[in-house]
Amino acid sequence: MISKISEGVQISVETFYQSDYSNPTNNEFMFAYRITIENHNSFTIKLLRRHWYIFDSNGEHREVEGEGVVGVQPVLKPNEQFQYVSGCNLRTEMGKMQGYYSMENQNSKEQFSVKIPPFEMIVPNKMN
Repeated sequence: MISKISEGVQISVETFYQSDYSNPTNNEFMFAYRITIENHNSFTIKLLRRHWYIFDSNGEHREVEGEGVVGVQPVLKPNEQFQYVSGCNLRTEMGKMQGYYSMENQNSKEQFSVKIPPFEMIVPNKMN
């Protein structure tokens, strides 16, 4: 598991290769990732947007950006956490993702960015 605290918000990431949804002969590799967001601030926060940078090991990269995560904009009071699972498809057996969340302090209405630490997605047999 990868974990990082940025702006008082801890982001933890676990990844899982999805062999049942992958087709290696067509260069289609599906990964799931579970993200836990923990608010260590003394104020309530709201996740407004996400911005991802996705890298395949063949040098290709793409950006994904949008409102909320998995269709919601979670609000977290101090010491609360929110967890969700999403997925990413790659054209290679190895890749990496990183990015940031745009958050809002619900008291002051000021917006700030929380870094999502880089994490790798690797087909298990590539590690042998």
